[in-house]
Amino acid sequence: MTWVDPAPRTRELIRQAAERALQNPDEWVTPVHEATLSAPTTAAIAADPALADALRRANFDNLLAWATANVRAPGDRVPPNTSAVQLDVARDLVRRGLDDVSLDAYRTGQNVAWRAWMQICFELTRDADELEDLLLVSATSIADFVDGTIGAVAERMAAERDELTRGSQAERRDMVALILEGAPVPRLRAEAVLAHPLDGDHVAAVVWTTDRDSDLGRLERVAEELMRAFGARQRLTVVAAASTLWVWLPVATAPDRAALGAALRRTPEVRVAIGNPARGVEGFRRSHHDAAEVRRLVARMGTADQLVAFADVQLAALVTRDQARAEEFVAQVLGDLADAPAELQETVRAYLAELGNASAAAARLFTHRNTVLRRLVRADELLPRPLASDPVRIGVALEVLRWRTVEGT
Repeated sequence: MTWVDPAPRTRELIRQAAERALQNPDEWVTPVHEATLSAPTTAAIAADPALADALRRANFDNLLAWATANVRAPGDRVPPNTSAVQLDVARDLVRRGLDDVSLDAYRTGQNVAWRAWMQICFELTRDADELEDLLLVSATSIADFVDGTIGAVAERMAAERDELTRGSQAERRDMVALILEGAPVPRLRAEAVLAHPLDGDHVAAVVWTTDRDSDLGRLERVAEELMRAFGARQRLTVVAAASTLWVWLPVATAPDRAALGAALRRTPEVRVAIGNPARGVEGFRRSHHDAAEVRRLVARMGTADQLVAFADVQLAALVTRDQARAEEFVAQVLGDLADAPAELQETVRAYLAELGNASAAAARLFTHRNTVLRRLVRADELLPRPLASDPVRIGVALEVLRWRTVEGT
């Protein structure tokens, strides 16, 4: 492509527009996220929390790269974005078995970003000649940047695919995929490939990071801590994405959650979802699906907890599969209690868990029985129906609310 040197006035308008875009990049990129994750070609990405997060990071990274380049050198050709964020996306897509069609998301994002960019341009000038030149240069620049970035990501995907098809990690990943899909794989053959027993007990976990700059080394260290917390002597680990590990432990015991929680606090960006213990090949599969369900619920509800087990959220997972209906249910059942202080909600939850025994609830909460009774009176004032008349639905709604807690940052 022949690059035309823009006029000085066009360069100045591009600089001003790019500065405006960078003043509130989240507002600019949110419609891009929504469009790219709702397209038919990205259905597999949208259904996978790790891939969806990776695509959001890629969207933000691309918009930031192009706008920043045009603040620094407005109107100059912007080189393709080959940052670590883009290369991680390429690696993740290949490891999930997706092909280059998934890169159509970049085109979708380009179209949405272009509409936002045009709006900024129309706010800067109404002069027909200036506007024509500004839009022409911008369109050429954006198209060239996106074409180059897609080409770079596709090239990395090809290299990653070639590497994975030759390595033992790929063989393990393929075997795990067959088992999870329920394929009739001979157990001895699967054990030989995975170097992991399949006839005993299993606990599966998903370990991932929320930090776009984190690396697999941190996830591996958490996987080691997970193994120690369960008292296991070995583990099977599969790299599911640049930010996600799948882990299986040959145990049926509960972990030392205090020790694991302390280890996780040293890596606050890492999260762990744990499945229920189960036995045999079917247990290998079921425990992983449990952990993956926890992972999806954490992404859906935005919970701040670093460590969540399937047993903790099984009820909430069932109730919240339809997010809108779950929100409606919580509002109807809890009324003003839904917005009450956490200690009031926790008191009602403890009281219900102790089957209406205020003394036992007080012991659980490390507080005085009279304090519990006062809080229960206050809760009845906030609830649409008294606690005694609707304990089951109130308990379910509080469980949903518990896992809906969102981090403040």
